[in-house]
Amino acid sequence: MPNTMKCTFVRMAIGCLFWVVAFTTTLAAQQKSDYPPIKAGPVEFSGSLRLRNENWGWFEVPGRDSQQNFLGGTFRFSIKSSHLLRKNHTLDWQAELEAPFLAGLPQNALAPAPQGALGLGGTYVSASGNERAAVFLKQAFVRYVVKGEKVTSAFRVGRFEFSDGAELAAPDPTVAALKRQRIQERLIGPFGFTHVGRSFDGGQLSFSTAASNLTVFAARPTEGVFQVDGLRQVPSVSLVYGAFSHALHKEKVADKLTPRGEFRVFGLWYRDGRSILKTDNRPAPLREADRRNDIQLTTIGGHYLRAFTLGTGTADVLFWGAGQFGDWGNLSHRAGAVAVEGGYQPKLKWKPWIRGGYFRSSGDGNPTDNRHGTFFQVLPTPRIYARTPFFNLMNNEDSFASLTLRPNKKFNLRSDFHKLRLSNSRDLWYLGGGAFQKQTFGFVGRPANNQRNLGGLLDVSVDYQLNPRVTISGYYGHIFGGRLVSSIYPAGQNGHLGYVELTVRF
Repeated sequence: MPNTMKCTFVRMAIGCLFWVVAFTTTLAAQQKSDYPPIKAGPVEFSGSLRLRNENWGWFEVPGRDSQQNFLGGTFRFSIKSSHLLRKNHTLDWQAELEAPFLAGLPQNALAPAPQGALGLGGTYVSASGNERAAVFLKQAFVRYVVKGEKVTSAFRVGRFEFSDGAELAAPDPTVAALKRQRIQERLIGPFGFTHVGRSFDGGQLSFSTAASNLTVFAARPTEGVFQVDGLRQVPSVSLVYGAFSHALHKEKVADKLTPRGEFRVFGLWYRDGRSILKTDNRPAPLREADRRNDIQLTTIGGHYLRAFTLGTGTADVLFWGAGQFGDWGNLSHRAGAVAVEGGYQPKLKWKPWIRGGYFRSSGDGNPTDNRHGTFFQVLPTPRIYARTPFFNLMNNEDSFASLTLRPNKKFNLRSDFHKLRLSNSRDLWYLGGGAFQKQTFGFVGRPANNQRNLGGLLDVSVDYQLNPRVTISGYYGHIFGGRLVSSIYPAGQNGHLGYVELTVRF
């Protein structure tokens, strides 16, 4: 069978599966209101299927696939169990398989530097080659939990997912949403938007009270993200993270005193000892000469956020900041970043939430001195903060406004506008989310050409929760490319990302 026919057949088959699942789950939603877990004795089974049709319109490059439409998905199947060893001592374990797949990827979406990969379709092709599907061990860990009168301690070891900023659960819905959307995974995350993601092989120790959490985490990241096989570790890359989080500002909500604020302080040490070309603004000969020298960075930072009653509605404030020092190969490294945000939720029928904020991270202003000044984002999930991910939080200045509407418990509508500039025009325009395979640095950079104006992003998303197990989502983001983009892509400086996604959990 010719390759083109095979590709068409695969796309048709997966497309049929998409609508079969959607149809059957819709029928199920009309007949069942509760979904008990699937159990066999002490063992519980669960899983999920996520399917997404993505449409990219990358900045125009004549003769290349700047316009692309492809289907991707991932199936995850998990078994877990919990055993009471003795009073207040519990042993949990979980094992999970993941099967990502891709269909209809563009065949000609890689252009010579500096234009590079044209959208995530080109990135998947570059990272995965001819592979379009895989099955691998996503998670496999044991966890020992001891519940004391005031302190609960837990130790987890194995392969698992981890997100910085998620250590302390927030009972207040506004605080929980702020942590999920504007705090978590800025520096460490599973990169869940991609069809593969990443896990970590290591250990996690935590001590929790009703209002505080102390967590220590040490691990190595797995491969994956844009490479469909995520079984192996990324060699010579490791990190150690510690954080203390504390809930504060109790306020009576629904006749119950609830913490409506939180602060966290954290430290993160990161090492990359791979002998590969580093992505930075130095001339190529200097970077080539620096292949064998490690990156070793320490990041110290924290956040503070609070929700509070103002008039008849709820206001919120958020601060996040971090400073970095260490060695960037044979250069010394000094960098930093800060975010300041605020919002208000008036008490109206559609529960609007209006927010705005400013983020700035340092860039490097001298490519030939002995210091590296670009803020390094380590191993984040970029898409949380760049919903059309044509930028990340490195050498970045982002002024944004956001509006969220919640007509009812099932619908969530959100629209953001971002005005984007580079912090330093002598540095690079950075993209990516960190190391994900042996031969690839994980971040890419395009020359700024002495320009700072990256452009604007206007987007809208709709999420509809059909029932507790089925979610349908749609997204469209339009990029208004600035002078920097037009200097690299003169044939067309505007772009877009649109997708429709179905998630089914069981």
